[in-house]
Amino acid sequence: MINENFLADCRKFLKPEQIILDAPMSEHTTFKIGGPADCLLKPSSLEETQKILQLVKEYDLPLTFVGNGSNMLVRDKGIRGVVVNFADNIDFVRVEGTRMTVGAGAIWKDVAEIAAQHSLAGVEFACGIPGSIGGAVFMNAGAYGGETKSVVKTVRAVTRDGEIKTYSLAELDLGYRHSIFQSNGEAIVEVELELTPGKEEDIRAGIADYTNRRESKQPLEMPSAGSTFKRPEGYFAGTLIDQTGLKGLTVGGAQVSTKHAGFVVNKGGATAADVVNLIHEVQKRVKEAHGVELQPEVRMIGEK
Repeated sequence: MINENFLADCRKFLKPEQIILDAPMSEHTTFKIGGPADCLLKPSSLEETQKILQLVKEYDLPLTFVGNGSNMLVRDKGIRGVVVNFADNIDFVRVEGTRMTVGAGAIWKDVAEIAAQHSLAGVEFACGIPGSIGGAVFMNAGAYGGETKSVVKTVRAVTRDGEIKTYSLAELDLGYRHSIFQSNGEAIVEVELELTPGKEEDIRAGIADYTNRRESKQPLEMPSAGSTFKRPEGYFAGTLIDQTGLKGLTVGGAQVSTKHAGFVVNKGGATAADVVNLIHEVQKRVKEAHGVELQPEVRMIGEK
């Protein structure tokens, strides 16, 4: 249960639709899996985010951040405390010259489209990443040889004390599926991108190529969290899983995709426990067959 005084303080600056109690996280993740969050808050500005984090600290509540929910598995008993969701209300995109300032909740596909409209190149690789910009920075998301860090200039975040902090690219510690935010617990709210001028037709051709490759190879028609495993050095996770004969392997409602072995999908009614058990089985069999230890890329949060 959430402290009633905390909720009363939140209602002083948030609208009723920005506060959701017992929010089913299956509705806020691309896996369509997950138990309820005690309290889901949807700030619409940097200032509202500041106030929320100050209150969370004052009332000493657990805190979790969610963007588009595309790279996470919420466990079956849900998430205790406060979940701050940036996906719907902080999704602005502003363009000034070759710079784009983007709200953490903006989706990569939309950012790529707006960049194309302004003849700005550099984010074509990300057109198919289903996550938000904030999530992309958090994980340094990448695809088709491109990485988020290649276009980020600065990031504005809110600390656990409710203070606004601006990070330069060098301070973000962006590596393979890693950023400083995985350890400092701060909220990514705004990202500044530096792009390069290009021809709109060339940019759109690149987007079309990446989109076609993604649609032809990935199981986009089924709920998933994207690539399930990190790329092991010297290998591709999907290839190892395929070579081990695990396409179609099923636990409950979770399945290794028959289209791309690097994806675990929800084929209907999957629980988080199904997904976790399937991941463990894949890890075990790949280790036995190839001597390679696969590490999940999917972020697992909440209570079992």
